[in-house]
Amino acid sequence: MKSAYELAMERLNASDPEAGKPLTQEQKEALAKLDKDYAAKVAEREIFLQKQLDDALRQGNQTEAEQIRKQISLEKARLEEEKEDKKNRVRADR
Repeated sequence: MKSAYELAMERLNASDPEAGKPLTQEQKEALAKLDKDYAAKVAEREIFLQKQLDDALRQGNQTEAEQIRKQISLEKARLEEEKEDKKNRVRADR
């Protein structure tokens, strides 16, 4: 008897036969480069915004500090979404 996971994987493979194919070395390298590049972008934005957050907290401006925290969260989410979109394009180029 098959598990629910095995059945789900069979349905997935039936709906998208390309999904099961292994990645080429070039695709693996491109995915690794995207991970590295976006990790750097996230770090860059965090450093920049953390300085602004520290300044706001030092001045006692809680409202501005909260806005900056939200901006940090939104920037991370945006960059993660952008990275995943690009990674999906790389995976689709077979």
